[in-house]
Amino acid sequence: MNNNFLIEYLNENEYHKKERSIKKYNMLAYKKLLFEFYPSLRDGNFIGVVVGHNDKEDTTKYELKLPTDAMFNKVHGDIVLCYTAYHKQRIIMLEDITTPDDILTEGHQKELTTYKGVMVSKSHADKDIFKINLLNMLEK
Repeated sequence: MNNNFLIEYLNENEYHKKERSIKKYNMLAYKKLLFEFYPSLRDGNFIGVVVGHNDKEDTTKYELKLPTDAMFNKVHGDIVLCYTAYHKQRIIMLEDITTPDDILTEGHQKELTTYKGVMVSKSHADKDIFKINLLNMLEK
């Protein structure tokens, strides 16, 4: 009998939009997600921080911070994978991939530009450019 967990999606279309955005704008996070984190989850090795547990339904909610470069992290924040493990049913429910300012959703809707190697949001480009310049000045 197969002991692997099955991966399901809470909202598959939205999840895959964000996943494609990660693939386009942050290849490091995408490679880790695809080649390390998904296989680990299928094998039942739950990684990340436990944020909730339900004993009655035997579920555990996790948040997993995806790796990004330091400048992206300082400008846009962490990319976090939110998922729930249903232990009895042997299902992993991938719920969402989040960033504080939802740069992933915006990156899927329209082409984002980059400034000094960091993607810049269309909705608040001035703020992002200011952060990038400030961080570069502090590093010098």
